[in-house]
Amino acid sequence: MPHTHEAAPGDPHSEPTGDGPDTRGPRLASVVVFVHDHDASADFYQELLNMEVTVRTATAALLVGRGGFQVYLRAVGPNAAHPVGHVGAQYVIWTADGPEDFQRCERVLRARSDRVYTRESEGFTLIEGRDPSGLPVLVAYPGPDEVARLEIITRYYV
Repeated sequence: MPHTHEAAPGDPHSEPTGDGPDTRGPRLASVVVFVHDHDASADFYQELLNMEVTVRTATAALLVGRGGFQVYLRAVGPNAAHPVGHVGAQYVIWTADGPEDFQRCERVLRARSDRVYTRESEGFTLIEGRDPSGLPVLVAYPGPDEVARLEIITRYYV
Protein backbone atom coordinates (compact mmCIF):
# COMPACT_ATOMS: atom_id res chain seq x y z
CA MET A 1 0.00 0.00 0.00
CA PRO A 2 1.52 3.36 -1.01
CA HIS A 3 2.29 5.93 1.64
CA THR A 4 0.11 9.03 1.54
CA HIS A 5 0.97 12.32 3.13
CA GLU A 6 -1.78 14.39 4.64
CA ALA A 7 -0.55 17.95 5.03
CA ALA A 8 -1.30 19.85 8.20
CA PRO A 9 -1.63 23.63 8.22
CA GLY A 10 1.83 25.15 7.96
CA ASP A 11 3.29 21.84 6.76
CA PRO A 12 6.21 22.49 4.37
CA HIS A 13 5.04 19.54 2.21
CA SER A 14 1.56 20.98 1.63
CA GLU A 15 0.59 22.28 -1.80
CA PRO A 16 0.49 26.07 -2.24
CA THR A 17 -2.98 27.50 -2.72
CA GLY A 18 -1.87 30.44 -4.84
CA ASP A 19 -2.76 33.20 -2.40
CA GLY A 20 0.25 33.58 -0.11
CA PRO A 21 3.71 35.11 -0.32
CA ASP A 22 5.40 31.70 -0.76
CA THR A 23 3.50 30.79 -3.93
CA ARG A 24 5.86 32.40 -6.45
CA GLY A 25 8.00 30.06 -8.44
CA PRO A 26 9.34 29.49 -11.91
CA ARG A 27 7.26 30.67 -14.86
CA LEU A 28 6.84 28.83 -18.12
CA ALA A 29 9.18 30.57 -20.58
CA SER A 30 9.28 28.34 -23.66
CA VAL A 31 7.52 25.47 -25.36
CA VAL A 32 9.17 23.12 -27.85
CA VAL A 33 6.79 21.60 -30.40
CA PHE A 34 7.82 18.89 -32.86
CA VAL A 35 5.93 19.45 -36.12
CA HIS A 36 5.76 17.98 -39.60
CA ASP A 37 6.56 21.22 -41.47
CA HIS A 38 8.08 24.05 -39.46
CA ASP A 39 7.36 26.70 -42.12
CA ALA A 40 3.61 25.96 -42.24
CA SER A 41 3.52 25.68 -38.45
CA ALA A 42 5.44 28.93 -37.97
CA ASP A 43 2.94 30.76 -40.19
CA PHE A 44 0.02 29.22 -38.27
CA TYR A 45 1.35 29.94 -34.76
CA GLN A 46 2.52 33.42 -35.77
CA GLU A 47 -1.03 34.29 -36.85
CA LEU A 48 -2.84 32.51 -34.00
CA LEU A 49 -0.61 33.64 -31.14
CA ASN A 50 0.46 37.06 -32.45
CA MET A 51 4.10 36.04 -32.18
CA GLU A 52 7.08 37.11 -34.26
CA VAL A 53 9.30 34.59 -36.04
CA THR A 54 12.77 35.69 -34.90
CA VAL A 55 14.88 32.80 -36.21
CA ARG A 56 14.22 30.33 -39.01
CA THR A 57 16.60 27.57 -40.09
CA ALA A 58 16.23 24.61 -42.45
CA THR A 59 14.66 22.49 -39.68
CA ALA A 60 13.46 24.86 -36.96
CA ALA A 61 11.81 28.18 -36.18
CA LEU A 62 11.71 30.32 -33.06
CA LEU A 63 8.69 32.49 -32.35
CA VAL A 64 8.72 35.12 -29.60
CA GLY A 65 5.65 36.71 -28.10
CA ARG A 66 4.81 39.57 -25.81
CA GLY A 67 6.72 39.25 -22.57
CA GLY A 68 9.42 37.17 -24.25
CA PHE A 69 7.57 33.84 -24.23
CA GLN A 70 9.05 31.51 -26.85
CA VAL A 71 7.74 28.72 -29.05
CA TYR A 72 10.38 26.54 -30.68
CA LEU A 73 9.15 24.57 -33.69
CA ARG A 74 11.26 21.61 -34.79
CA ALA A 75 10.53 19.80 -38.05
CA VAL A 76 10.56 16.01 -37.64
CA GLY A 77 9.12 15.08 -41.03
CA PRO A 78 5.69 14.33 -42.48
CA ASN A 79 5.43 10.78 -41.10
CA ALA A 80 6.36 11.44 -37.46
CA ALA A 81 3.69 10.27 -35.02
CA HIS A 82 2.33 12.04 -31.93
CA PRO A 83 1.07 9.23 -29.71
CA VAL A 84 -1.45 10.33 -27.12
CA GLY A 85 -1.05 8.80 -23.70
CA HIS A 86 2.73 8.60 -23.67
CA VAL A 87 4.88 10.33 -21.08
CA GLY A 88 5.39 14.03 -21.68
CA ALA A 89 3.29 17.11 -22.28
CA GLN A 90 0.19 16.35 -24.32
CA TYR A 91 -1.52 19.75 -24.57
CA VAL A 92 -0.69 23.41 -24.20
CA ILE A 93 -3.59 25.71 -23.39
CA TRP A 94 -3.12 29.34 -24.36
CA THR A 95 -5.06 32.23 -22.81
CA ALA A 96 -6.51 34.91 -25.06
CA ASP A 97 -5.70 38.51 -24.16
CA GLY A 98 -9.36 39.53 -24.01
CA PRO A 99 -12.76 38.73 -25.51
CA GLU A 100 -11.85 40.29 -28.88
CA ASP A 101 -8.59 38.33 -28.99
CA PHE A 102 -10.49 35.14 -28.16
CA GLN A 103 -12.85 35.81 -31.08
CA ARG A 104 -9.84 36.45 -33.34
CA CYS A 105 -8.27 33.13 -32.24
CA GLU A 106 -11.56 31.38 -32.93
CA ARG A 107 -11.68 32.88 -36.45
CA VAL A 108 -8.08 31.75 -37.13
CA LEU A 109 -8.78 28.22 -35.89
CA ARG A 110 -12.02 27.93 -37.88
CA ALA A 111 -10.28 29.18 -41.02
CA ARG A 112 -7.17 26.99 -40.67
CA SER A 113 -8.34 23.88 -38.83
CA ASP A 114 -10.53 21.04 -40.06
CA ARG A 115 -11.86 20.24 -36.56
CA VAL A 116 -12.85 22.97 -34.10
CA TYR A 117 -14.66 22.41 -30.81
CA THR A 118 -15.86 24.96 -28.27
CA ARG A 119 -16.83 24.15 -24.73
CA GLU A 120 -18.09 26.31 -21.90
CA SER A 121 -17.01 25.55 -18.37
CA GLU A 122 -17.46 27.31 -15.05
CA GLY A 123 -16.70 30.91 -15.97
CA PHE A 124 -14.51 30.36 -19.03
CA THR A 125 -14.66 29.18 -22.63
CA LEU A 126 -12.20 26.84 -24.33
CA ILE A 127 -11.78 26.43 -28.06
CA GLU A 128 -9.81 23.57 -29.59
CA GLY A 129 -8.54 23.30 -33.14
CA ARG A 130 -5.65 21.63 -34.93
CA ASP A 131 -2.34 23.01 -36.16
CA PRO A 132 -0.93 22.09 -39.61
CA SER A 133 0.57 18.88 -38.12
CA GLY A 134 -2.79 17.85 -36.67
CA LEU A 135 -1.72 18.66 -33.10
CA PRO A 136 -4.43 19.97 -30.77
CA VAL A 137 -4.28 23.71 -30.09
CA LEU A 138 -6.38 25.09 -27.25
CA VAL A 139 -7.19 28.69 -26.37
CA ALA A 140 -9.17 29.72 -23.29
CA TYR A 141 -10.71 32.93 -22.10
CA PRO A 142 -10.62 34.21 -19.46
CA GLY A 143 -7.38 32.72 -18.16
CA PRO A 144 -6.84 30.91 -14.87
CA ASP A 145 -5.46 34.11 -13.36
CA GLU A 146 -8.93 35.63 -13.79
CA VAL A 147 -11.23 32.63 -13.27
CA ALA A 148 -10.07 29.74 -11.10
CA ARG A 149 -10.33 26.29 -12.65
CA LEU A 150 -12.54 24.20 -10.38
CA GLU A 151 -12.65 21.03 -12.45
CA ILE A 152 -10.43 18.88 -14.62
CA ILE A 153 -11.84 18.62 -18.11
CA THR A 154 -12.42 14.91 -18.67
CA ARG A 155 -11.24 14.93 -22.27
CA TYR A 156 -7.70 15.86 -21.21
CA TYR A 157 -6.97 13.22 -18.64
CA VAL A 158 -8.71 10.07 -19.89
